[in-house]
Parts: sequence; structure tokens; C-alpha cells
Amino acid sequence: MTSFNRYFIVVFLISAQLFAQKAAFDVVPLGVKGGIDEKNLSAYLVAPINTHDYICLDAGTINAGIEKAISNKVFNVSTSEVLRKYIKGYCISHAHLDHVSGLIINSPADSSKTVYATKKCMESMEKHYFNEETWVNFGDEGPGFQLKKYHFQTLTIGEETKITNTTMTVKAFPLSHVNPFESTAFLIKNGNNAVLYLGDTGPDSVEKSNDLSELWKAVAPLIKNKQLKGIFIEVSFPNEQPDNLLFGHLTPNHLVKELHKLEELAGKGSLKNFKIIITHLKPPSQNIVKIKEQLQKGNDLGVQLVFPEQGKRFEL
Repeated sequence: MTSFNRYFIVVFLISAQLFAQKAAFDVVPLGVKGGIDEKNLSAYLVAPINTHDYICLDAGTINAGIEKAISNKVFNVSTSEVLRKYIKGYCISHAHLDHVSGLIINSPADSSKTVYATKKCMESMEKHYFNEETWVNFGDEGPGFQLKKYHFQTLTIGEETKITNTTMTVKAFPLSHVNPFESTAFLIKNGNNAVLYLGDTGPDSVEKSNDLSELWKAVAPLIKNKQLKGIFIEVSFPNEQPDNLLFGHLTPNHLVKELHKLEELAGKGSLKNFKIIITHLKPPSQNIVKIKEQLQKGNDLGVQLVFPEQGKRFEL
């Protein structure tokens, strides 16, 4: 073997290794919208790359999203197998129906697994949904007869918790969603890699809160170290929506302002080409088009805007 050939092989192997390290997580959106489309509400499957060990981040739509993914050839097994075997658990950011209805409706067909939520969120689900009146209590806590199919695991804010039957962990952070109502951000880690998922949230300036500022402080070091692979964050309304009618949500302008705060903490230029996955766009369709246009126009940080589509897999 010539020295040139050896050199070529070494370069190829190094390049292949670097390429393989780029993607750390597999993402399958089961639902991407906010609002009235009950077949396409917030739910994102996230797993370590090349595995089927998914955690479902929020659960507004489950079955319809799995069927869409199967039709897109993301999965080559039945809807039931994805639900029962591939989804290892659920992280619920808050108890509004557009984030939990899929979990509730699909619970009779589901397998035993863990539902992760903060104390207030878990109490709301137990009191209002899994209470043996509005729905059978499929959990192991709460009122009525407990079927114990689901293990209800309450997350302590800021404490890292292992996600059962996966190699991932989750850490919860509080968000303000019409203060004082709380939503949750989840930092999902697998080894040295991480993704950040935010449930519904308003901007600190409108919510009279510092929740987003504190969250940015927590994740800025991960961005500096190239460990954070992307941020899922909502933008529900176009810029024309007045602050007093945001109802605990973001506009493109408010998102850009929050990302500037994050960049100040993580370092100038740290967000260039960084993936920001936009969630919870609210119909009507003309508003969704406007939101996307305003985000692209206001993207002065050079982030990579990702607009997920239901049932279409992507990598982080």
C-alpha cells in the first residue's frame, strides 16, 4: 500500500467518524401545531441516534402522528408496535389538553411505562383526567382505582432523572405560561449530548418572570461546548399579536429577543447555524405562513430554523 493510499484511508476514516458524530438524536414529530387541529398537536419523539428508545415530549397527538410516520416510511412496523414498544415514556410540560390528549386517549392501548412531569402538572393530570371520572386512572397515584399501567414520576426541578428503559436523562426547568400558571422545559441528555424542549412559554418581559433568563443561564455552557444539539421552542402568533393577547406564548420578535439573551451568555456567534426547532404554530394557515416569514426575516443571529412536519423524521 502506498503512502498516498494510507493517507487517503486515514483521512476517509477520520471524516467518516466526524460525520457520524454530527447527529446525536433521532426526532420524529407526531404533532407540530397549537390550536384547533386535533390530529396534529404537540408531540415529539426523541431517541439516541440509531435506536428506537424514544421519549415522547408532550403528547397532544399520538396515534395519528404514528400513522403519518408509518406512511412516510419512518417506521416499518405497526402503529401498535410503535406505541407499545418504541415509546418508552412521556414527558408532559403542562396539563393543557393540546399537550396531553393523545396520552389520555391512547392509554387503553398503550403498554406499561413512565409518565414524567413536575408536581403541579402531575397533580393537574391526576385531579382532572386520570381521576376515574373523566377517565380511568391508568396510573399508580391519584384518586379512584389505580390500574398502575403508568408509573407517574414527579420530577424535581433542576434534578437529573434517568429515563427508564433508555440511556437518556431528563432535567426539568420551570416556564411561565400566563403567570402564575407553570409550564416546563426539559433538558434531555444522552452521554455528552443534549437537546432542550420547551413547552408553552411567554417571554419574560410579558410574563413578568425570569424563567427564560434562568433557563438560558443553565444551557449556555452546553452551547459553548457544542453539546446542545438543538432547542425546541414555540412561536404561536405572528408579530401583529399584541402582548396583552399572547396568552403565554411567543411571537417571532419575542423569540429573537430571547435568543439574543442566550447568545450574550453563550458567546458572540455561538448561535450561528445552531438549530432552533419551531413548535406550536397556531392556525389559521395564513398566520403560520406569516410566522415563518417573520422568523426568517428577523433571523439576525444566523440560527438554522427548523420547521418540523408531522411524521417526517430528522436528526439533531
